[in-house]
Amino acid sequence: MVRVGILGAAGYTGGELIRVLVHHPEVEIVFANSESNAGNRVADVHEGLLGDTELRFTDQMPFDQVDVVFFCFGHGKSEAFLQEHTIPAHVKIIDLAQDFRLKGDHDYVYGLPEMSRDAIRQCQHLANPGCFATCIQLGLLPLAQAGLLTHDIAVNAITGSTGAGQKPGATTHFSWRNDNMSVYKLFAHQHLHEITQTLNELAPASAPHVADPLTEGYDTDGITVDFIPYRGDFARGIFCTEVVKLDQPQSADSIVALYKDYYRDAAFTHYCDAAPDLKQVVGTNKALVHVEVFGRKVVITSMIDNLLKGAVGQAVQNMNLMFGLNEKAGLGLKAIAF
Repeated sequence: MVRVGILGAAGYTGGELIRVLVHHPEVEIVFANSESNAGNRVADVHEGLLGDTELRFTDQMPFDQVDVVFFCFGHGKSEAFLQEHTIPAHVKIIDLAQDFRLKGDHDYVYGLPEMSRDAIRQCQHLANPGCFATCIQLGLLPLAQAGLLTHDIAVNAITGSTGAGQKPGATTHFSWRNDNMSVYKLFAHQHLHEITQTLNELAPASAPHVADPLTEGYDTDGITVDFIPYRGDFARGIFCTEVVKLDQPQSADSIVALYKDYYRDAAFTHYCDAAPDLKQVVGTNKALVHVEVFGRKVVITSMIDNLLKGAVGQAVQNMNLMFGLNEKAGLGLKAIAF
């Protein structure tokens, strides 16, 4: 039995993580930390958990009683927390924020199972990928590994309102978000760093240095991505389209075969022969990928649930790998009926 502690348990990701773990056959939640909600029933804050758990939030952090701790903090808070608190060396850490996703002076493994399953199995500290980053990378990994990516990659992706977190803001109120769409962080989304890090690791010689003033602040020595994110008028899910212009034409059959082979043994990522719909992944830990070829252009459609495969579902998938459990344990979630 894996004993789990959760920090930042009162937010969207904390609540979704509890929802998954209370039904995990190999997990005991030892504590769910939230200073502002200490003593309150978890189900009084995350009302969808009514009847699933009698767990209460606590302001305590008994790290000596757990095997793994999940950081469900906002971005930038994980590193600060570790500077102020000591977690025993034997306790594994899974960080859902962006603090350790880029390579640096730390030992965190970037937790994208479709790329780094063996490294994840061996790691003590794991940086869970971002939601946009997961969806976009799953669309591009097969081309990157095959050395077919060029500098010319365009991405459009739309995300649900839960991607902005639980704290209300001007662009998350129902009256603004409903029946509305908008773009934000054009060519400057924070997930671009981890995306380009992955693509250039897999295909370091695929693209030459290109000076591009629109990517100021981003590494342009290699593959870059022109990414336009959209706010959608739905609660959860990410729908992504990617256009890659190849150096040489490739047959549709060869590109499809490439994707099917790459994801043949993936636990949750599936290639679709027909173009998929977002509702096929919402409420699940699935990622669906589809490609079409138009001469030298490959159009990829990929989609995930941003709170599951884009956050806590992938974090639990990674936990399963880190503890030698069945990769799918606790993640037999059903799609929302439609």
